[in-house]
Amino acid sequence: MFEIGFSELLLVGLVALIVFGPERLPGAARTAGLWIGRLKRSFNAIKQEVEREIGADEIRRQLHNEQILQMERELKQSILPPPTVEAEASPAQPAAPQAATAPTATPPATPEPPRQP
Repeated sequence: MFEIGFSELLLVGLVALIVFGPERLPGAARTAGLWIGRLKRSFNAIKQEVEREIGADEIRRQLHNEQILQMERELKQSILPPPTVEAEASPAQPAAPQAATAPTATPPATPEPPRQP
């Protein structure tokens, strides 16, 4: 981001030495270092808080989506008719007609045409 080379740092140090003087320069450097440290900690705290909020927002979105899916399921269940007793008994019914339609030895009851003498 900031491309500060050695020559720029040397120039800043020289200007600071001229402005503050040799007696106050160590105190000014210490104060500047403390302020920079506080700024870094503040930015890191803000960054972590934003990341937590983003994570919380993601969790809220997931919960909201789950609620929508649950409501959709409930709506589908309310639209579909409930299973009836006939529908539950239907698997047993096909077995009974198969037994009735089994081949038997008796011929079908069809009327024969009358015979001529």
